[in-house]
Amino acid sequence: MNTVPDNPNIPDPLAPVSALSRPSTLSGFVLGLVALLVAGVTLFLWPQWRHNQDLQHGWFTPLIFALLIHEARTRGAQRFLQPTAWVHGSIVCLLLIGLLLLIAGGLYTAALEWTHALVAAMATSAFCALLAAAWISFALRPVRLVPFNWQAGVAIFLWLLSSPLPPGTYGTLTHGLQAGVTSVVLNALHFLGIAAVQHGNIIQLTNVSVGIEEACSGVRSLISCVYTGFFISAALVRRPVARAWVIGLSAPLAITMNLIRSFTLTLLAHLGVDTTGAWHDVTGYSIIGVTAALLAGLALFLDRHAPDATDIPRSIAPTKSAAVTVVGTRRPQALVAGGLSLAIGLVILFVFNTRPASNPGRPAPDLAALLPATFDGWVASPSSEITQFTAQLQTDRLAETTYNRKTPQGPLEITVYLAYWPVGATPVSFVAAHTPDACWPGSGWEAKPLKTPRVPLTIGTHQLDAAEYRQFTQSGFLQHVWYWHLYDGHVIHPEGARSPRQLLLLAFQYGFHREGEQLFVRISSNQPWETIASEPLLQEIFARLAKLGL
Repeated sequence: MNTVPDNPNIPDPLAPVSALSRPSTLSGFVLGLVALLVAGVTLFLWPQWRHNQDLQHGWFTPLIFALLIHEARTRGAQRFLQPTAWVHGSIVCLLLIGLLLLIAGGLYTAALEWTHALVAAMATSAFCALLAAAWISFALRPVRLVPFNWQAGVAIFLWLLSSPLPPGTYGTLTHGLQAGVTSVVLNALHFLGIAAVQHGNIIQLTNVSVGIEEACSGVRSLISCVYTGFFISAALVRRPVARAWVIGLSAPLAITMNLIRSFTLTLLAHLGVDTTGAWHDVTGYSIIGVTAALLAGLALFLDRHAPDATDIPRSIAPTKSAAVTVVGTRRPQALVAGGLSLAIGLVILFVFNTRPASNPGRPAPDLAALLPATFDGWVASPSSEITQFTAQLQTDRLAETTYNRKTPQGPLEITVYLAYWPVGATPVSFVAAHTPDACWPGSGWEAKPLKTPRVPLTIGTHQLDAAEYRQFTQSGFLQHVWYWHLYDGHVIHPEGARSPRQLLLLAFQYGFHREGEQLFVRISSNQPWETIASEPLLQEIFARLAKLGL
C-alpha cells in the first residue's frame, strides 16, 4: 500500500514539541503585523525615551525584546499550548482588552495630546495585550513559533516598564519616595550629630539648604532597576525561585542605593562641596550601574548548578483519552490577524483625525506686560527669583508679581504667577506635573483637604472657566490658590479627564489636538475669592488674560 506524504505546510499536532516550526503563510502575515506594531510603538515612545530621564532605559527595549524572543526560542523551556477553548478564549479576551485600551487612549487625545503620559501608558498597555494575544497564538502546539516560557513573557512585559506612568501614579510614587528619602537622610544626619532642620522636602543645614527633588526621589533608579531585574531573571536565571528573588530584591536594592546616594550628596554639601553638577549626575548613574551589577551577581549565585532550561521535560502530546476540546488551528491565528489589522486601522484613523493647533504661528505673549507694574492703591513686587526655575520648568517665559495693600480688615495680598510654553515645547503631562499640589508641599506648605477641588468663578460680570482650587497652610498662615492650565487656548483638566463620554464631547467640540501652546495661570491670596473678585486690579489682569483664552 502506497503512503501519501503529509502536507509539510500543516504542522502535526502530535509531532515532538522540541522542534520549532516554520511559519505558515498566515503566521507570516501575523509576524508582519507584529513587526509593524513594534516599529510603531518604538517610534511612538521615542520622544519619551529621549526627554524623560526616568525612561532612558527604553532605548534598549527593542533590542532586548528581540534578544529575549531569540532566547525563548533557543534556550528557554520549549513549552507549547494545546489549542483548547480556554486558550482560544484567552486570545479573544486579550484582543478585546488591547482594542479597548487603544480606543481609550485615542479618546484621551481629545483633551490632552499624543505625548501625554496617560495616552502613552494606555497605548503601550494596548500594544502589550495585542502582543500577548499574538504570542499565545504562536505558542500553540500546531504552530510552534514562540514557546510559552518566561523569556517570551518578560520580553513583552518590559515594554510596560518602558512607558511613562500615569500622572497620578507617578505623583503618588514620587511624593512618597521624596518624603521617605528626606526623613531617612535627616535622621542619619542627626545620628552623626549634624544640625539639620526639615522644611517639606528641603533639609536646612548650618551653611546650605539641600532639596530632595523629584530627580532625587529614586523613581528613576527604581524603575530602571526593576526593569533590569526582570531582564536578568530572563537572561541569566533558570530556576523559578531564583527569578523571584532577583525580581523581589530589585526594588528594595534600588531604594537603598538611592538613600545612600542622597545621604552622600547631603553630607558633601555640608562639607562645602558643590553637588549640583558632576557629583549629582555621576552618583545618579553610578547607583544604577552598581545595582545592576549586584543583581547580576546575585542571579549567578542563586542560579548556580541549575539545570539547563532545554533539559526541562517538555509537555507531551494529548492522548485520545485526554479530555481536551481542540478547536480549529487556523482560527486563533485568523482572529489575531484580524485584531492586529483592526488595531493598526484605529491608529491610522486617530492619527489622520488629529487636528493641528489653532494658533501654531502666534507669537509668544509678553507675560510681564500682562501683570500691571503699578496700580492705584497697591504695591507691586515683581519676583526676581522666578528665573531660577527655568531649567526645572523647561521654559524661560515666566512671570510672577505680588500685590499688597492695607484694608480696614487687615493686609490683603494677591500673587499672580504665569508660565508659557510655545507649540511643541513640552507635553501636557509635564506641565500638569508641576501644579501647586506637586510643588508647594516640597517648600513646607501643607495642603488642606477640600470637598470641592474645582470651582466655577466669576470676575466682574465675566464667567471664568472652572478653576482648580486648593488651600495650603504654613506656620498658621493660610493661602487660597486657584489655577488654570490652558492648552491651545482652552482650559483643560488633565487629571480629571476620566469619562469617555466627556472625552468624546471634547473631541467633537475641539477636535483631536496634535500640538498646542500652553499657559499656566495661578492666583494665590490670603483672602477668599469672594473678597478679591471685586478688586479692579484683578479684573484688569483677567481682562488681559482673556486674550489668551482664559
